[in-house]
Amino acid sequence: MNHLVDLNTLIEIMLGISLSAASGFRVFVPLLIMSTAAVFGHLNLPANLDWAETPQALSVLVAACLLEVGGYYIPWFDHLLDIVATPAAVLAGTIITASLTPDMNPVWQWTLAIVVGGGTAGLTKGLMNLFRVTSTAASGGLTNPILATIELVLATSISVLAVTLPLVAGVLVLGLLIFGTRKLWMFISKDASTKTEARS
Repeated sequence: MNHLVDLNTLIEIMLGISLSAASGFRVFVPLLIMSTAAVFGHLNLPANLDWAETPQALSVLVAACLLEVGGYYIPWFDHLLDIVATPAAVLAGTIITASLTPDMNPVWQWTLAIVVGGGTAGLTKGLMNLFRVTSTAASGGLTNPILATIELVLATSISVLAVTLPLVAGVLVLGLLIFGTRKLWMFISKDASTKTEARS
């Protein structure tokens, strides 16, 4: 490949970023939608993702997705799922991004996969974990099913947009991540300032 990034590579990167972000909401939802799109011929996946284009893989992902989604509606079990899902989301984001950019130089491919793919999934998951802890503290867990539904809708919407309009999805995800990171930083800074003033 003569150029580091051409249009096709940019599309692959944006697809990877979008699906990685969706993995931060639900690990198996983006994999399921990617597999579904491939099985029905809407998405042409690289050769290293041929396994995702099989009906058998689709069936396994449906079962895994149902278990994951259902688990987040069980009080307190959702926090246990977060412990497992956080590293799983980072791993999923890394693998998805690396698998979708097979034509890149391996050094750039895996650097991009770990930093951008895994980082995006980890940041998304970290923000949602913070929201869940805050929700539990404020309502005793009563509002957690609402948060779980929002996460599911976001995971599904971003994944569907990613496989249909990857460039649009990528730009949207980057914008949301910048916004979310700024809000998180403002929250942390405000909390630190409040504690400092309380000690004074």
